[in-house]
Parts: sequence; C-alpha cells; structure tokens
Amino acid sequence: MHFSSEKRLDDDVVEREFTLGEIPGILWTPAAMSPDAAPAPLILIGHPPLGLGRMYPRLAGRARHYVAEYGFAAATIELPGCGVRPRWAAAEQARADLRRALESGGAVGGEIIDALILPLVDRAVPEWRAALDELLALPGIGGPVGYEGGVISIGVRLAVVEPRIVAAGLFAGSLVPAAMFEEARRVTVPLHVLLQWDDEGNDRQAALDLFDALGSREKTLHANLGGHTGVPQFELDTGARFFARHLNADRAESGTTSAKP
Repeated sequence: MHFSSEKRLDDDVVEREFTLGEIPGILWTPAAMSPDAAPAPLILIGHPPLGLGRMYPRLAGRARHYVAEYGFAAATIELPGCGVRPRWAAAEQARADLRRALESGGAVGGEIIDALILPLVDRAVPEWRAALDELLALPGIGGPVGYEGGVISIGVRLAVVEPRIVAAGLFAGSLVPAAMFEEARRVTVPLHVLLQWDDEGNDRQAALDLFDALGSREKTLHANLGGHTGVPQFELDTGARFFARHLNADRAESGTTSAKP
C-alpha cells in the first residue's frame, strides 16, 4: 500500500489517498490517534460502479461522519473496471445490454444480471480482502471491521467469506443474481439494510426477497419513500449507531472507547 497524499480536513479527520497495486483508494482516520488508545474499528465503504471521483462527495460524507462522530477509521477502494482503472470489455458489454433493456421498457433478464454482477463480485471481493490485510496492519487501526454500502451482492459475498467483518450495513439498490440468494442464506453477521421504496433502478420485490433470504438472526430493514438518491439524512446516524453497537463492543467492555452509544 502506497500513500500518495494526505490532508487534514476541518472536522479533525485525516484523509489519505493510496494505491494498492493498480487499485486506488481513500482512507479516513481521526486526526488525533493516541498511541495509548485502543486501535480504531474500521468500516469498509462500498459503492456502485460509477467511479470514486463521481462518488467521492457521498463517500466522504459518510466516512467523515463515522470518523469525526464515532472514532472509527473508514476506507474505500475503486471497483474493477471503473474510474481510472483499465476498462473491462465484458463489464462494458453487460452495462450496454442493461441500458438497452431499460430503454426498451422490458424486464431485465437473469442473463444480463448475472453478466453484470457476478464477475464484478468475483473480482472485487478478493481486492477488498487484500485491502483489508493492508489497512489492519497500519498503526492505530485494529478492527473489528464493518462493511457498508453497495453493490449489495459484494456485501453479501464479503459477509460470507471474510471472518473479520462482524457487521454489515447493506444498501438495497442493485440488481441481484439468483445465485446470490443461496449465498445470502449463509450470512450470519448482524445486518442493517436500507431500501428506497421508489428506487427507479431497483427491483423492490427482489430486494425484499433477498432480505428474507439473509440468514442472520439479527437483521433490520429500514425502508423509506423516495428514489435512489433520496435516502433521509437521519439514516446516516442510524447506521452509524448500528456499527457503534457492534464494532465498539470489545472496547466498551474494556472502557477504552468514547464513541456514542
């Protein structure tokens, strides 16, 4: 992991850009990290395949809230074939097929969904895990780890295969391959799921079916009226409190955290 820039933001958050091989990423940490304090829990912030540049305002807003208000560290990485990363012909074709299906007004078939999502999950999840290896080796960051955001299928796969993730906040806003429902049944970590009821790009029934399939004994669905980008501001703090309950449990028992309850 190579850090290429560092700046202190006005809410006592340090933002550092890094690369992991060819993968760009951003890390946000508290400006004051005492060597005597317990290592900060880490939240991995997922996002749709639109590129870090386009998604930066929303990602940074979430990350800075977690860091400034709750003392977490937060990080994100660029998804394969997106942003400044090399183009990926199969992914470009799948996106084109999706656009044509949507423009025609017809249903998006399972073959298009599989071609769009499954290869992305297969490529992205190992990269997230490699980034996690590097992030947890940094001074002041020690877990436990949470994952939040989309693509929801990436979050499901990570929750199944990555034992260091102890809680996940999933955004129901992307197409879900049929194969992911079987993986969802293997998820056991606590879940906080957000659903925009009128999301123009989301199959609401598929999102509800996926929530039903998730195997976690602790799972909560927050559904709000509005389109894809209309998530109420209060949901940011609701999600942060969900992570505070689960990521700060060990630190709270030892009296080493001042995070909000």
